[in-house]
Amino acid sequence: MEPHHVERRQRGMAVLIASLVLIIGALGYIGFRLLGGGSSLDYEGQGNGVVQLIEVPEGSSMGELAPELAERNVVKTPEAFSSAANSNPRAGQIKPGFYRLQEEMSAKSAVEALLDDANMVDLLDVQGGATLLDVNVVGGDVRYGIYSLISQVSCTEGGCVSAEDLEKIAATVDPAELGAPEWALDAVRARGEDPKRLEGLIAPGQYVLDPNMDAQEILTDLITRSTKKYNDTNIVERAQAIGLTPYELLSSASLVERESPAGEFDKVARVILNRLDEPMRLEMDSTVNYGLEDVELATTDDDRHRETPWNTYAKDGLPDTPIASPSNEAIEAMENPAEGNWLFFVTVDSEGTTVFTDNYDEHLANVDDAVRSGILDSQREGEGAGAAPDDAPAEEQ
Repeated sequence: MEPHHVERRQRGMAVLIASLVLIIGALGYIGFRLLGGGSSLDYEGQGNGVVQLIEVPEGSSMGELAPELAERNVVKTPEAFSSAANSNPRAGQIKPGFYRLQEEMSAKSAVEALLDDANMVDLLDVQGGATLLDVNVVGGDVRYGIYSLISQVSCTEGGCVSAEDLEKIAATVDPAELGAPEWALDAVRARGEDPKRLEGLIAPGQYVLDPNMDAQEILTDLITRSTKKYNDTNIVERAQAIGLTPYELLSSASLVERESPAGEFDKVARVILNRLDEPMRLEMDSTVNYGLEDVELATTDDDRHRETPWNTYAKDGLPDTPIASPSNEAIEAMENPAEGNWLFFVTVDSEGTTVFTDNYDEHLANVDDAVRSGILDSQREGEGAGAAPDDAPAEEQ
């Protein structure tokens, strides 16, 4: 064999060996870092206290989260997180939802945090008919209001946003700054510093709250999103079509929500519009209860004579504000009321059967039926459309 062939072969072997050494060294270095032998590819510890809200979409895997976690600085590198996920036999058990993770977590800690249900975010669930403030029900029960519900789901290691802070913001910060719709601003401002002045402006729905937000940021987020929801129903034009302002439509829809048994929203909406057109006082017990500290299904004669901004026995027209958060169904019922001449309605049995009429004597007979069935107590006899049998199903929500 010629010498130059031997030299070429030796040089080729040397290059190959050198390359293999470099590759093996690089792989070893990466493995060393990922397995905890260094810190350049991974953080150490449980995080730095700054919370990030991470969504795990339905059907996604741990590995798919790696780029976002690195981008949000929850973990230092996607590779570190992927390696930690591959090393955890429970990684496939991750549940969809929102999780509170901290920045600068070790990849192993981040994986474990995503597998811990305690880190899942509780959704703020606003039901149709919810009120801003807690309602004390006679008998000792409390129906928690939206401010309290926000406080309950806003908690982090640093504490919770208090209901009192939310009430203060609601009462003192200009509603425009909080994202309220333009058509509600004058009515809200007219209520002065009443923490209930934003009633109805947080639409029913499920919300994820950013744990880094303070009280004002939370209310601004919720009200801004709700304004969009309401405007998306074409509420301005729909209200004009039935002779109401958008805010009056929202207030009317809140009465529908609190007064109506299931399946009768559009009929109760028609009663409200017919009474406003007469004009007749609405006389609805739900508006009486809204101004009371303690409520029950029955309202007394004294309650009904008490002058408040909401009591439609003691004032003409609609309450000064909505009395609850109306659902989209209630809003649509006001926008598309049933056809009819009804002025009165009453629920006559425990199954929720509700009868409507435009004749007062017929209504009194229907009220008698309700009394005999046990739906009404004696304080509600002969009180017209506001005699609260119509209100009972909603108050039991």
